[in-house]
Amino acid sequence: MAPASTAELAEAVARAAAEGLKVKAAGTGHSFTAAAATDGLLIRPERLTGLRAVDRAAGTVTVAAGTTLRQLNTTLSAHGLSLANMGDIMEQTVSGAVSTGTHGTGRDSASLSAQVRALELVTADGSVLTCSPRENPEVFTAARLGLGALGVISAITLAVEPEFLLRAREEPMSFDRVTSEFDRFVAENEHFEFYWFPHTTGCTTKRNNRSAGPAAPLGRAAAWVEDELIANGLFQAVCSVGRTVPAAVPGIARIAGRALSARTYTDVAYKVFTSPRRVRFLEMEYALPREAAVAALRELRAAVERSRLRISFPVEVRTAPADDIPLSTAYGRDTAYVAVHMYRGTPHHAYFSAAERIMTAHGGRPHWGKLHGRDAAYLAGVYPRFAEFTSLRDRLDPERVFGNAYLRRVLG
Repeated sequence: MAPASTAELAEAVARAAAEGLKVKAAGTGHSFTAAAATDGLLIRPERLTGLRAVDRAAGTVTVAAGTTLRQLNTTLSAHGLSLANMGDIMEQTVSGAVSTGTHGTGRDSASLSAQVRALELVTADGSVLTCSPRENPEVFTAARLGLGALGVISAITLAVEPEFLLRAREEPMSFDRVTSEFDRFVAENEHFEFYWFPHTTGCTTKRNNRSAGPAAPLGRAAAWVEDELIANGLFQAVCSVGRTVPAAVPGIARIAGRALSARTYTDVAYKVFTSPRRVRFLEMEYALPREAAVAALRELRAAVERSRLRISFPVEVRTAPADDIPLSTAYGRDTAYVAVHMYRGTPHHAYFSAAERIMTAHGGRPHWGKLHGRDAAYLAGVYPRFAEFTSLRDRLDPERVFGNAYLRRVLG
């Protein structure tokens, strides 16, 4: 069902619980896991959308949970406001992105969950909790990244600031230079990320920093050539050839790695943070202690080189500062994210398993919304406040109204 208000949502949850049905809330289906799967009542987001309040004095906005990030960003821009940081796509709902730990890259600014200032949560008996550092603070602390295990979020209040410009500098660079100067690039830039193309010595780097302007966005033709023709159209063709003829992948990768040229542009923040992503893929991402990232990436490169694996998708590396959210992948430590991808339809198990062995050896935490093979026994060892979260879950949802197979695996 698709509720249009918190009251309708609360009534639906209470009724389903009374009938012994499981309840899960779906977003837009961006997660690679079955986090929202259920054989009971599925709550759909499309009518629970829109702006509820703007508080300029507090620097916050409140939106209904089913609002997509695209809708949120265009609404914020119309009010002259912006998020401090975000990931590279805008298709998720706000609640889905927050609940699974969606993040971008940032030296000082963290994930969307860390930007939450309050939330409205419908619990297993249909009660509605207003949660913030002052109201139900224990629930607020955990529910900022709750995996849908504590209840259904109906509204979220996010920190915002006056809209600002970012200057993006994208530049090809060698693997050896990026890895040897990684700490410097992170320290000197507000937002730094890079992509390494397996089977090559090449990377593409992106440095985003605030700018006083003026705006100098990419021209429409240039943006179409780089972002649509090359990054999506040509890349789609390259991946299709590689799936059919795996032996061709290393040669194709070397050509593809040279296709994107250096460019610099300045635009409003959300247009710089995000990019069109039209090539379908599977993804696994691990959060590592930042100091372990380069060693892990070098180990991954060595593993690919000594194997028969043929990888057509680049490996993505981003960063985030430590935060205090119990199930955040950046909890308690400055973090680097290493994401591996495979073109959809290409066998991925061997590659992902090899990468996972490396990441877990460094105490990695898997992204909650992406593929991984870890369970509660492992996760309890890498999250210091894991037991605190599961204890709160026992109190709020003892009958596991919001449970499913994914949560049984990762939370126990």
